[in-house]
Amino acid sequence: MRIGPRQRVAPSVVDAVEQFVDRLGVRLLSAADGVSELALPLQPDHMNTWDVAHGGVTMTLADVALAMAARSLAGDGVGVVTVEMKVNFMQPGRGELRATGRVLHRSTTMAYCEGEIRDSEGHFVAKALGTFKYMRRLAVGRDVTRQRLRSDPSAKPGPSDG
Repeated sequence: MRIGPRQRVAPSVVDAVEQFVDRLGVRLLSAADGVSELALPLQPDHMNTWDVAHGGVTMTLADVALAMAARSLAGDGVGVVTVEMKVNFMQPGRGELRATGRVLHRSTTMAYCEGEIRDSEGHFVAKALGTFKYMRRLAVGRDVTRQRLRSDPSAKPGPSDG
């Protein structure tokens, strides 16, 4: 995820770079104090057959905006996973999409967030609501074996631990 020129990003949020989101071209403009803002200049491969933003692109942008707002309240090494999300599509997105996310309520384990997406002309494209669970970064692949061995010397890797 590219950090934009108006960056105001909590340090733990900068670690949230994902290859998928980066490939889409999402720019993180700010994420701090439970609020985030992202931008996505639409490219030809973001469009559906009607030459407007594909719904999956719009939903992804909303998901990331809400997640980044939630992550901005978390400590180092803590991320979020989407538990549920609802998106209402108001009208087609064109030009550059701007997404904002905001945490409405946070507990020790969950965050309930809202957000919206507008296009480059300010048209209201979508409204999103989502629930996110705070989780410590989990090991994957070979790191699972190392993590288990550190915590329990008698632990043996499972068949899917690579």
